[in-house]
This record gives sequence, C-alpha cells and structure tokens, in this order.
Amino acid sequence: MASQDVMRRFFQFPRKQLAHAKSWRKLKTMVHCSPFVVSFKKRYPWVQLAGHAGNFQAGEYGKLLKKYCECEQQCLEKLMNDNLRPFVPGYYGIVQQNDQDYNLMDDLLTDFDSPSIMDCKMGSRTYLEEELVKARERPRLRKDMYEKMVAVDPGAPSPEERAQQAVLKPRYMQWRETLSSTATLGFRIEGIKKADGTCNTSFKKTKHKEQVMKALSDFVDGNTQLLRSYLQRLEELRSALEASEFFRTHEVVGSSLLFVHDASGLARVWMIDFGKTVPLPPPQTLDHRTPWAEGNREDGYLWGLDNLIQIFRDMLHDTNPPSP
Repeated sequence: MASQDVMRRFFQFPRKQLAHAKSWRKLKTMVHCSPFVVSFKKRYPWVQLAGHAGNFQAGEYGKLLKKYCECEQQCLEKLMNDNLRPFVPGYYGIVQQNDQDYNLMDDLLTDFDSPSIMDCKMGSRTYLEEELVKARERPRLRKDMYEKMVAVDPGAPSPEERAQQAVLKPRYMQWRETLSSTATLGFRIEGIKKADGTCNTSFKKTKHKEQVMKALSDFVDGNTQLLRSYLQRLEELRSALEASEFFRTHEVVGSSLLFVHDASGLARVWMIDFGKTVPLPPPQTLDHRTPWAEGNREDGYLWGLDNLIQIFRDMLHDTNPPSP
C-alpha cells in the first residue's frame, strides 16, 4: 500500500509493476515496482521523494509486495470481508522474498497509463494516542525535532525551548499538526506526482481551503470531468464508511486516500496505509467526526472527508456557475 511520513511517507504512493503495468503506492509510502523497467526510480520518480522505496518489491503482474506490518496485515484481512472492500487494495496474504516477509496486495496503478497520483493523509492527527502517552512517560529532549521545527518556523519554539535548543516529542508532534490543513480541514495533501513526471511534496504549510483548492485544480489541470469522477467516488466512499463495521470499531490514523487518474479520464480513489489503524476496546466505537480530546480516540477521518467532498463540490460550482 501506499500513505509513512507517501512522503516521510507520504510521498508514499503506489508504484510500478511488470511490462506496462503501473504501480501504486503513496507518495510517501507510495512505492511501485516494475521489474521490466531499467530503473523504477527513473520511471517512478516519486519513489525517491517518498524515501521508502525499500518497503516495496514487484510481485506478479498486477500485484505489489509491501514490507510486512502485522497491524496492516490484520486490517487488510478484515477489510476483505467488509463493505469497504471496493475501496482498498485487494489483499492476498504474506509472502517471503529474500528472507523478508511482505504483504501481497493489488498494484492499484495497473489499469492506468501514465497516471497522475495524489496522496491525501486523512484525519485531524497523524499520531496514535498511545504514541503520545509513551512519549510523555519517557520525556526526552529532542534536538533533531527542535531543528526541524526551526527550519519550518524559526519563531515556533518557546523561550525555554530556544534556550535548551531542544523540544519534547509530544510538543513537536502536536505542533506539527498545526502547520497544515490537518488541523483546519481534517486532511492534508502529502504529495502530487503528475503524468508529466513533475512531483510536488511542498505542502507542509498548505493550511487553508483556498490553498488546497489551488493544489487540487493543478492536479486535475482544471478538468471538470475528473472533478466529477473524484467527487462521485468520494461520496460513495463516505457512504461505505458510514455503514462499515470495521471503520466504526477502529482508530484510523496515518491512513491516506490515493487519487489516481490518467489521460483516458479513468479516475479512482482508494484508502491506503493501515500501519497505524488499530482496533478499539469493545464496546467502544467512533463516529470519526467528533473533535479529538485525549482519551476519546476520535481521529477526525469523516470530518476531513466531509471537508474534502465540499471542496470538490465548490470547485465544480466555480467552474460551472448556475445560469442567471
């Protein structure tokens, strides 16, 4: 699968496959493999942006191998029997290659010719509650995280943090979410790779609706039919999510929506990356729209999807205003 930081991850995007097969994977965790290509990095430049090319290997035609993750395996097995099945990669179990275990799944790019790909990380946070708890239980000043913070916003550290030249991990994790539309809209664009080979992962500060609309318009090159196709798929996904037993009983964090289209007009959206999707203790359930407060485990996934759908609707309205 693709969406881990389909640019740490997150430019995690699906990658390639055999002869003329196209791979899929998140721009950050999105990595595709194509054994018949001299260099999959050359043919799939977003792999280099993702930084996780080693997580993927080519499978048989139409299949992709992703480095084994028990959490993802368990999720995909459950999803094969859930009504979300049409919206996730088909899963075929665990295979071993060169002493490494992999999850075998569909290569989502197989049916596309020179696809354009976008990874949107969904939800109002990208860390599990347990990650926050563990970081607090073992507080440790992090110079590397301070440097990352300063590189993005020199004014972000507090006077105390500036004096220490370091920050605590929980502070960094929560600050990072405030930079992008994760905090304002419940999703963020991780990266875009277009059919012409251009890749863009500079969305860390894409925070406001107008900025997101501009990025989406560039992604579809102003094509209203693609907007309609994506909107329909997102609305179908929302209906499936609202009826899904799996979704209701899992905290879905760090997962992405993978958008793929090509010049033929074929356009699809899939859910990818389930390495941080964990089951809730029974009988707890989530509505995925309630604002997160530590302890409630709400992830904001549907809040983000609602906002994404509305943005696509607004873009279509702007391109086809009603007649006076």
